[in-house]
Amino acid sequence: MIMNEKDKTSGSQLACVILAAGSGTRMKSALPKVLNQVAGQPMVAHVVAACEAAGASKIVVVVAPGMDDVRAAVAPHACVIQDPPLGTGHAAKAAREELKGFAGEVMILFGDSGLMTAAALERLRVKRAETGAALVIAGFEPADPGANGRLILNAQGELEAVVEAKEATDEQRLIRLCNGGLMLCEAHKLWTLLDKIENKNAKSEYYLTDCVHLARAAGWLCASVLCSENEVRGVNTKIELAEVEAVMQKRLREAAMEAGVTMTDPGSVFLCADTELAPGVSIGPNVVFGPGVKVGANVEIKPFCHLEKVEIAPGAVIGPFARLRPGAKIGEGAHIGNFVEIKNATIEAGAKVNHLSYIGDARVGAKANIGAGTITCNYDGFTKAHTDIGAGAFIGSNSSLVAPVSIGDGAIVGAGSTITKDVSADALAVTRAKTTLIEGWAAKFRKQKAK
Repeated sequence: MIMNEKDKTSGSQLACVILAAGSGTRMKSALPKVLNQVAGQPMVAHVVAACEAAGASKIVVVVAPGMDDVRAAVAPHACVIQDPPLGTGHAAKAAREELKGFAGEVMILFGDSGLMTAAALERLRVKRAETGAALVIAGFEPADPGANGRLILNAQGELEAVVEAKEATDEQRLIRLCNGGLMLCEAHKLWTLLDKIENKNAKSEYYLTDCVHLARAAGWLCASVLCSENEVRGVNTKIELAEVEAVMQKRLREAAMEAGVTMTDPGSVFLCADTELAPGVSIGPNVVFGPGVKVGANVEIKPFCHLEKVEIAPGAVIGPFARLRPGAKIGEGAHIGNFVEIKNATIEAGAKVNHLSYIGDARVGAKANIGAGTITCNYDGFTKAHTDIGAGAFIGSNSSLVAPVSIGDGAIVGAGSTITKDVSADALAVTRAKTTLIEGWAAKFRKQKAK
């Protein structure tokens, strides 16, 4: 039997400490850096998800005072406060009390690593199990090492030190293996190392990377493991955020297509991290998925649609130019056509809303037909009210259904009607005014205006 990476780990428990206290001043936003979104989710949520997928038994997020919105984003996981901000080593140490008594491995990560994967975490755990290293750091090889810290290896390939670019020699700057931020260490050794870190540097901060030379000084083995840049890269600017978004979108699209989803123009489709697409789904160009979308098998989504917090049953046809807003539930085989907006409404199996309509706070029964220009008047400026349209009902074009109102099964509403009272099953409701004809009036009008 071939062993996978998880089979090769030490089997000890894993705790993850996510450093998320940075304000992200280079993002030029009042929003905490880790709450900037990638594929519809805060970056820190992607890091948490990777830790969960890697089987972490404990996740602790280090935040700054007042970061209640970060606490909410990572709930129900524990948060601890770093105050004042005295560097990455100081931040990691803030998790000590929360992990009191924990005897497994501790992984330290950064909350702005929006592309983090469970596979990267597993790689470090495998490396530690194989080598017996006390400490393992992730490395990556960017095309331009630039300002990244360098990982210094000895002749045996063991990790000797992490050197910041500004402190590196000319020879060390030629090294392409850079610090990827992830660090794995045995819990009891981690706290020992963190206690020994000093702040004798220009910034008077405690640097997490000092753990490497302290571990080597104690005679402990340190190792590195190569990860993809697109697993460990952090985000410090809005430009980098856009670059990370592009990588994530490519990752999500490829995963969807490998699972049986057809995309006519993948590069124009934008997915969320939680988008669920069943095999057989077909997606046209320029479709945007917001959070919370579930799409059943063999659904066709035509070009220029926007969907958010929506459930679509198998066989439905959506668009083009349709907007499905939160709470929309589209039944099996239903049709939602061009320039149709659905909000907090259930469209049952086989129903059709094909043209230029707004259906909000409503139920449209099975096989009902909603004519072009129909709207549900669901809001009176103070409260939302419900419209119920029965199975097999036919709503004529340009009708206004003033909620609360009920249209019975099989009922017909004549085109141009404004319905303010319930319509019984199989009845006809018409409210349009009587047509008045004045023969020749138009010609006389034009002649008069010509003078």
